[in-house]
Amino acid sequence: MKTRCKFKCNKISMTLHGSETLYTAEFNAVHGGSPENEAFFKWTPNGNLSVGVYTDDRFVVGKEYYLDITPCDEAAISTPE
Repeated sequence: MKTRCKFKCNKISMTLHGSETLYTAEFNAVHGGSPENEAFFKWTPNGNLSVGVYTDDRFVVGKEYYLDITPCDEAAISTPE
C-alpha cells in the first residue's frame, strides 16, 4: 500500500566529513496553512525526516514536498551497480 505524506523543509545545515561537504535537510509533516495541508494532517499528523545530500540546491527551506512511501517488493530488490 502506498502512502503519500506532505513535509516542509525547515532547515538545511552543512557539515564536513573529511574532504566531503554534506548538506542535511530537515523536514516536518505539514499541519496547516491550506486546505490541502489540513487534509494531509488528518492522515499523517506527525513526522520528521532528515536527508543528507551533497549539494545545497536540492531542497529549499520553507518549501513543501510530497513524500511517497511504497513497500519494496523483495523480488525486485537489486544491488546498485
